[in-house]
Amino acid sequence: MTASRPYPRSGTDRTGRGRNARTGQGRSRRPFIRWARHQLARSRYQGSRAARLRRRQLQIIALIATQAGAAAALAWWLSANVLGNPNPVFAPTAAVGTIAAAIGQRTRRTLELLIGVALGIVIGDILIYLVGAGTWQTGFIVGAAIFIALVFAGRGGTVVSHVGGTAVLIATLSSSQRDLELPRIVDASVGSLVGMVVVALLLPLNPHWILNRAAEPVFELFVGQLRNLASALAKGDPDRARAVQDRLRAMGPDRERLREALSGAEEVVRISPARWHRRQEYERYAVGVKHMNRMIDTCTDLARRSATLLEYGEPVPRELSAAVGELADAVEQLRRESRRQRPHGETRKGALAAASTAGRARQHPLRPFGEAVLTQIRAAASDLVRATGVRPAEANRLVRREVLRAVHADRSPDVDPSQDDDVSSPDEGSYQDDDSSPGSTREDDSYRDPAEESDSPPGSARGG
Repeated sequence: MTASRPYPRSGTDRTGRGRNARTGQGRSRRPFIRWARHQLARSRYQGSRAARLRRRQLQIIALIATQAGAAAALAWWLSANVLGNPNPVFAPTAAVGTIAAAIGQRTRRTLELLIGVALGIVIGDILIYLVGAGTWQTGFIVGAAIFIALVFAGRGGTVVSHVGGTAVLIATLSSSQRDLELPRIVDASVGSLVGMVVVALLLPLNPHWILNRAAEPVFELFVGQLRNLASALAKGDPDRARAVQDRLRAMGPDRERLREALSGAEEVVRISPARWHRRQEYERYAVGVKHMNRMIDTCTDLARRSATLLEYGEPVPRELSAAVGELADAVEQLRRESRRQRPHGETRKGALAAASTAGRARQHPLRPFGEAVLTQIRAAASDLVRATGVRPAEANRLVRREVLRAVHADRSPDVDPSQDDDVSSPDEGSYQDDDSSPGSTREDDSYRDPAEESDSPPGSARGG
């Protein structure tokens, strides 16, 4: 008696082959399934990133709201109980106006508030004396006050708004209440002073905390895009390189928030005695942010050149993709060291290792776009070394030394790369110094891409 043959698995025919494999439907579905999974993962990542960003913003908002509430209560108490003002409305208003100003602009806004109140009182009193009080006089006084304020200030803002508000009060209440000027000035001064005291003494922000919250999304996105670019170079995917270029260009809002946080941290370490000991730390962070912004600009151009390199099918040594990956690792290391307030020695080593790896690509034949990519990797490594606190000339020397050592790696052992530190070969010029604009592209002076703007293939004819 023969054993019965087991039933084939679901989805197979009697031969055991899959029906989908036999019809080809399985293969046709695979690209769609991969695309769907990619879109789902991307949506989850974007959602989690947005949630983290919103959570960081809410933490800062909660602290500012606490400062505003404390300043309003303290200003009211001082104006009512110490100065004897029976209706101390303007004191808490001025205190909240000082706190609510953008972080980093509170000192300037406080001065603008006081100037606006004083100018509004002077203009209002003069015009009341000339034209009197009434319906059309109120409109004329306010319009004239705003006109004069705009002429002197040059633009709208705190000065103009407080000139107009004070002129309205003078024009409408002068007929029923006397001596409005002095209480208004006193309340504005008390409220502004209380707001600055709360910011500087009672509830000062931690500058390191502010900067870390603002820098986190910049680091996260930048590191992720560098890894994507390394993968694009390794897999020969020009579309992915173009996508990296677009996403780096779209980092403007995150970089602007970091700039505002840097301005806020500068204000705190300048006016708050409790934070004076962090001035040196702030200065180091400011230098790092400056060069990180330049590195982002450099890597944006690196992504563009990488896409062009892949589109025209030039050879791509694996050292180029490996160097970009090492740059990503070094930026991630800078992120950890900055968060923990540690020295940046490991970041510097990582940046120089990326330059060395890129230099080994010269052991392979490189065509013009490959040389351009190598140049941008070197420039990005120099920016990252500068972000660790190294002076520009020294950073350039260190990067050049690592590249030369890598180039000479397979030569005679009698060759000493250290002798070539300050020697520029025909394709190794010096990088631009700190006088260049943040948005400019820094690369070796001696190399000029013949198709830099049009991304046309090297040597192609122009204009037909």
